[in-house]
Amino acid sequence: MVPEAEFSSYYGRPVVKPAPWGHEVAAYLFLGGVAGGSGLLAAGAQLTGRTKLRRNARLSALGAVGLGAVALVMDLGRPERFVNMLRTIKLTSPMSLGSWILSAFSAGAGIAAAAEIDRMTGERLPLGPLRPVLRAVEGPAGLEAALFGPPLAVYTAVLLADTATPTWNAAHENLPFVFVSSASLAASGLAMITTPVSEAGPARKLAVLGVLGDLVATKFMERRMDPVAAEPLHHGNPGRMLRWSERLAIAGGLGALLGGRHRGVAAVSGLALMTASALTRFGVFEAGKESARHPRYTIEPQKRRLAARRAAGITDDSITTAG
Repeated sequence: MVPEAEFSSYYGRPVVKPAPWGHEVAAYLFLGGVAGGSGLLAAGAQLTGRTKLRRNARLSALGAVGLGAVALVMDLGRPERFVNMLRTIKLTSPMSLGSWILSAFSAGAGIAAAAEIDRMTGERLPLGPLRPVLRAVEGPAGLEAALFGPPLAVYTAVLLADTATPTWNAAHENLPFVFVSSASLAASGLAMITTPVSEAGPARKLAVLGVLGDLVATKFMERRMDPVAAEPLHHGNPGRMLRWSERLAIAGGLGALLGGRHRGVAAVSGLALMTASALTRFGVFEAGKESARHPRYTIEPQKRRLAARRAAGITDDSITTAG
């Protein structure tokens, strides 16, 4: 009897080089979503006169973007490497544009949060004649942070999908929608934890919309991916994280919808939503790294795409005629 053939490559080595990113990058993916969503919530609170929600969201945005920058620098190894990325603007590079998005968001979020801290301390910050200037620019700075909030939350999806990592690349059309929905979960969940229910109405609405968007975008992404490239999203540790992410998102969304006006329920629901968002980012991150380790996730989708092109009558290009 002939044994069933097993797919392999030369010496069992990966076909593509796995991304050299550690868990610091996964943490940055999550914290960027928290920061971007919080900046957007803060601007909404600013425009509707919700002072506590505005304060908490501004402080959350600054705290998340600060921790995210620390995680990014830890992965880079030396702080000056981040500064070097700001020497030029390369429109075709998600990493280059992301560095500028992060910097622009941080500037607006920092100014807006500084104004909140000054008010919280009874105007004890040593600002002197700069205090009137801070008061004058905090509003525009908050809106500027909101403008760069969604790009901050979503550019990391483009960064992952722009690599040759099989699972990330296969999800390139829909991963940004998953990440922006995930950011909505994280920011709204944090606001529900930190803000009294009397002012957290916009956060609850964003949470419900985020859950719906997250569930739909994730399922749609998986169905549009090559089934082999999507396998790491369902198996092993990444699969467990993504399954728990879905469960916690549903639980948090129901809590926000049905019991969000109760302080305890709102806090627990917010924690569930934040955890769901983190598990989504870490799950997608780990699934991509797993797909790069095994040659079949690269070769089998390539063969399927080649067969589809030939079946469609495309036989005169360098892809279908090679080999």
